[in-house]
Formats: sequence, structure tokens, C-alpha cells
Amino acid sequence: MNMTTAIIIFAKKMTWEKRIPFEVSVDPFYSESNMAHLHRGMEALNAGKGVEHDIIEVDE
Repeated sequence: MNMTTAIIIFAKKMTWEKRIPFEVSVDPFYSESNMAHLHRGMEALNAGKGVEHDIIEVDE
């Protein structure tokens, strides 16, 4: 299917359904609570309160 055909199908489906024909979602990684957790972690590291961990290697 070429790009023109895909756009035409998309436009027709939007016209018939009067909505976007797929679910739009946001990656939960960027949620407010996760971003706050990441910022707290960065502040701790910048304040010298970081903890060093060994690498855990997994055999596949």
C-alpha cells in the first residue's frame, strides 16, 4: 500500500466514524509521578547521595 492510498483510507474512515480510527495513548514512562521520581533521583545523585550497584549479568 502506498502513502496516498493509506491517507485516503485514513481520511475516509475518519469521515465515516467522526473520530480518529485508532486509540491515542501516552507512554506511561513520562507520567507525572515517574518524572518526579526521576528528578528526585537526579537531585540525590547531584548531591553526592548516589549508591553504586554491581551489574547483574543474565545468561540467555
